[in-house]
Amino acid sequence: MSRLLRRSHLYLALFLSPWILMYTVSTFVMNHGRFFRGPEEPRKPPVFQVERDFMYSGELPPGATPQQIARQLLSSLDLDGAYNIARPLSDERLVINRLHATAPRRITYIPATKHIVVERQIFDGTRFLEQIHRRRGYQHDFLLDDLWASAVDLTIAGLLLLAFTGIWMWWELRVTRRWGAIALAAGFGLFALFLAVM
Repeated sequence: MSRLLRRSHLYLALFLSPWILMYTVSTFVMNHGRFFRGPEEPRKPPVFQVERDFMYSGELPPGATPQQIARQLLSSLDLDGAYNIARPLSDERLVINRLHATAPRRITYIPATKHIVVERQIFDGTRFLEQIHRRRGYQHDFLLDDLWASAVDLTIAGLLLLAFTGIWMWWELRVTRRWGAIALAAGFGLFALFLAVM
């Protein structure tokens, strides 16, 4: 049993290293945002560059919902994938955010004139790290997004298993039990203190 747990701990840590590295680096960037943009600078909005500007020649079904319009436009633009609607048709335009790890896009559609503007977000390292850190869930109907969400679930399960196997190995080594107990109690105590006073 001990050998199995040690091997599991070792190979699981190696397998999870890309996700652990991504979450640690992105959390550091989020926690120290002022260091990356300057202590007095406010958070800047993303910068976009126009990629395409044209009149849409397709026909939308009568009474189409914003979601249906967004799906059709993205498909016709060869931009199928996860998205959200930033601005509904109530103000005479539809703004679609096409989510992407390295090249998010903003598509603005004006139904009255069938005018479409496709803008690509200029890459920003800190924003990229924040976006992949926050990307999760099964709310999008696309296989790649579900696979990413599954990888996040596996990372969660793997981290729990790492904690369990670490505690098991600590308990097996009698010489480490005293200091291990102090470290474990200190960790839980500090966590409980933050919960109580924050």
